[in-house]
Amino acid sequence: MPYRRLPNTDQSRLTALQRAVQRASEADFNEQVLSYHVRSEAQKFLMQFENVVSQYHNNFESKVSANKRYRHLVQNARMYISHFIQVLNLAVVRGEIKKELKELYHLDPNSHILPDLSSEEDLLVWGQNIIEGEQERTKMGGFPIYNPAINKVKVHYDIFKEHQVSHNVRKKTAERVYTEIEQLRKEADVLILDIWNQVEAYYRDLLPYARLRSCQEYGLIYYYRTGEKRLTPETDKHIEMASKLQTNIQWPE
Repeated sequence: MPYRRLPNTDQSRLTALQRAVQRASEADFNEQVLSYHVRSEAQKFLMQFENVVSQYHNNFESKVSANKRYRHLVQNARMYISHFIQVLNLAVVRGEIKKELKELYHLDPNSHILPDLSSEEDLLVWGQNIIEGEQERTKMGGFPIYNPAINKVKVHYDIFKEHQVSHNVRKKTAERVYTEIEQLRKEADVLILDIWNQVEAYYRDLLPYARLRSCQEYGLIYYYRTGEKRLTPETDKHIEMASKLQTNIQWPE
């Protein structure tokens, strides 16, 4: 008899449960392979599992698409903030802006090194710093920096900031769904194992091929070992013939 192996993907788990529920619903009253408790539990769990799996895959697809656009927005915000600070530093080097005014932007007056913009949190902080700093400096009568103008920087910063909120919401939703589906996968494996054990126990007295086919109708999945001979209708015929021959032998007294 080949060995069985539990499903290891969401789709294969769904298929196994669907087959078991469908076959149990079609069975005659006198052929109740599964207990009432397991049949009822499988029907309810299947609906829940189908919904969560669908939600999980929909979230995954939308997350991939949204993440691609979000990364582009982050790159734009980083580029404009970085470029503005570089232009500001050049203006200080040329003497067009007093270095002390860099403090309005929370920048070190004696350093032209760019601040760390590697994280999204850094972008939020430094974007706000330079926007407020430029507004304060121009209020004091300073000429605005162009190429990029602070309004252009602010547009990309605001877009990034707005999408950062929705990005975090999607991330938390995805984490919640992932945690839920991980738990349901464990429950599905326990339920499928219980179903398969009941099915095999019910058909245990059948001949090998008949038992294999009957179990497969309930969704059981079997694999042949390397070199293992496959079961066929002929297998059962040979066993029946051997049994009859054994029965018909007249042993001497």
